[in-house]
Amino acid sequence: MKRNKLLTTVAGVATLAITLTACGNKAPEQGDDAKKPEGDLNNKATEVIKAEDPSKNPEAAKNRKDTIVIGIDAPDGIFNPAYHESQYDRYVADSMFAYISYVKHDGTLEDGLGSIKPSEDGLSYTITLKDGVKWSDGTPITTEDLEFSFFVKADKAYDGPSDISALKIKGLSAYHDGTSDKIEGIEKVDAKTLKVTLEEVNASAIYDMAFQPLPKAFYGQHYKQGEGDKLQAVHRTPELFSGPYKLKEYKEGQSVILEANENFFQGKAKIPNLIYKVTNKNTAMQLLETGEVDINALTVSAENVSQIKSKGFLDQHIYPTNGYGYMAFNHRKPALKDVKVRQAIAHALNREAIVQNVYKGYANVINIPQSKVSWAYTDDVEKYEFDKEKANSLLDEAGWKKGSDGIREKDGNKLSIKFLASTPNEVNDAILAIAKGDFKDVGIEFLPEQMDFNTVRAKVKQKDGDYDMYFMAWGLTPDPDPTTIFKTGGSQNEIGYSNAKVDELIEKGLKATKQEDRKVIYQEMYKELNRDLPYIFVYQRRDMWVVNSRIKNVDVSPYRDFTIDLGKYEIEQ
Repeated sequence: MKRNKLLTTVAGVATLAITLTACGNKAPEQGDDAKKPEGDLNNKATEVIKAEDPSKNPEAAKNRKDTIVIGIDAPDGIFNPAYHESQYDRYVADSMFAYISYVKHDGTLEDGLGSIKPSEDGLSYTITLKDGVKWSDGTPITTEDLEFSFFVKADKAYDGPSDISALKIKGLSAYHDGTSDKIEGIEKVDAKTLKVTLEEVNASAIYDMAFQPLPKAFYGQHYKQGEGDKLQAVHRTPELFSGPYKLKEYKEGQSVILEANENFFQGKAKIPNLIYKVTNKNTAMQLLETGEVDINALTVSAENVSQIKSKGFLDQHIYPTNGYGYMAFNHRKPALKDVKVRQAIAHALNREAIVQNVYKGYANVINIPQSKVSWAYTDDVEKYEFDKEKANSLLDEAGWKKGSDGIREKDGNKLSIKFLASTPNEVNDAILAIAKGDFKDVGIEFLPEQMDFNTVRAKVKQKDGDYDMYFMAWGLTPDPDPTTIFKTGGSQNEIGYSNAKVDELIEKGLKATKQEDRKVIYQEMYKELNRDLPYIFVYQRRDMWVVNSRIKNVDVSPYRDFTIDLGKYEIEQ
């Protein structure tokens, strides 16, 4: 099953994931939109502020004529597209592996390595590869590779984030259980044509068919049925590629160095070399200004917009992200199993102050796990206004009483929140500054623990993780299906959330075939998630990718990552 993209938000991400379009009006000047962010987020077009004086480009940039440098947070080194979980690994993998189909600006699909055609009854999909598509060594990409990719994700020991079982492909469970070495619903019609048959209609399936095939010739050497986890050994060292670039060198914590793939189906990349350079919120702005980095994401704020504009040689792409920031609850913790406690925490926290502190008009507080970019969005839900009286009332009803120290207790236990906070991260800085006082006022002890993002990720993945809450962000797919995140046992549902009504609505949403019917179902689901609060939903922001004006052909949208057109980028000499 397709997965959402996990993002760290270094203040809206000094490296977020969704660059956006090259059309639209000029972004507001400093302070122009601070009082009306709602209207701006309703505008789904990308605003571009063009560089006013490209001649100011630093020598470090002008002397780099055959290499593009893109700043990202440190990847984990999981460069297999079937296994990566962070957006930074995804950037690298997307540079090296092409998709069957790509997402267009409006969220629909266009042909990539091939085409995808659903049957009239919606129970089967035919994937047809284009003539002449090749791996980087010149060998053809075939249905052997497509079938192998399904085998890996269906494997009993597969430990990646996709949940292919939700597709309900005929015979998949037999392969998963090891009682068959084939998947009945996967038919290799010929070397270029693969037919996938489902047991029931799945409205989201076409996006799952638009995957990145794995080269069987390479990964097949390291895989046998029942041992899908063994591919971990080669996550950092892929050797065959279908995307615009291929791996040359990975320096952990420093950079990923790539070179153009001569056999890329769209033609060799116009820029011969690509380097992903590890940056963070403390270095991203500086490296753009000195010309050491060509592209990076910065927090979109009036100050940053003004500072970047003043440099004269940097373009700014500002857009509403298809994603949201959230504070997750650990639903395995006894106190947090009570919905009244979760609702009280939401009312106790001044989310508006957090959002304004960081984004200053370039983000809005939200109350559902969906962005305004989506056709499924609704605002007809509880707003969880900052209301300490309401928070106190809910905690009283839940049986938590204030002790002599002002901290609430129940059955001999204090109401404490151990909060995992990645650093450096401006959003977490704002949360820590505001939450401690807000929570103390209603009798909640707030205990933040700061650590790097990858350590937070590791702790969250532990089912017995010693934490109560953490902050992260999701970048969403064009389809609103949230199976992996909110369904009981979902592959990205690491917080132990379970709600039978949500599970039922997720199933109904996948079986409905008309968008208007799905919209009704998902909006009902959002209302239930808003009531039950698996997370505190914090914001939808606008994001800003800063691009050196030497780099041409950047063409993106809220649904379309910058990686899609990497092969078309050019350096203006």
